[in-house]
Amino acid sequence: MDPERERTGRDSSPELANVVERNIEALVAHRQEEEGSRGAGERIADGVTRFTGNLFFVSIHLIILALWFLINVGWLPRIPRFDPSFAILASVASVEALFLATFVLITQKRMAALADKRAELDLQISLLSEHEITRLITLITAMAERMGLDMAQDPELAELSQDVAPEQVIEKLEAQKRAAGRDRRGETGQV
Repeated sequence: MDPERERTGRDSSPELANVVERNIEALVAHRQEEEGSRGAGERIADGVTRFTGNLFFVSIHLIILALWFLINVGWLPRIPRFDPSFAILASVASVEALFLATFVLITQKRMAALADKRAELDLQISLLSEHEITRLITLITAMAERMGLDMAQDPELAELSQDVAPEQVIEKLEAQKRAAGRDRRGETGQV
């Protein structure tokens, strides 16, 4: 028998709740759908970014650069020098950097769009959770009042049972940022 089960009366590797498994399956299916809906250009950009973002790519470049340098400085006399001024190397490196930067930007743009979607989903879930918790507090407070419990008179419960308006929170945050910006400019003497 499992020692953890003997000690606690529970399995050491309990099954996940059905709702958690359903959510995981939905998230995996959604991620696969997003991956499958990428265009050819995005798949190429992701592949190039994935290849160039590893140590194998760096190692290849170090070897090529070392050989290029050794040949064109004349330290490998059996091989003729083909770029003694390193102008070809500079041109190749510039063109490669231009393309790699473009591929990385394409990948980052796609990833930023995905992050925005996930942040919006997080916000929606947080707002729903806040609303549900507010309702639970209201219900429990009413139950406590009906039962004659002193905790029902807690002023904090009345405050917590009010719905939060997201637009008011955003306005308050922006006002505080503006005020903090004015304070900083005033401290440094900037106008």
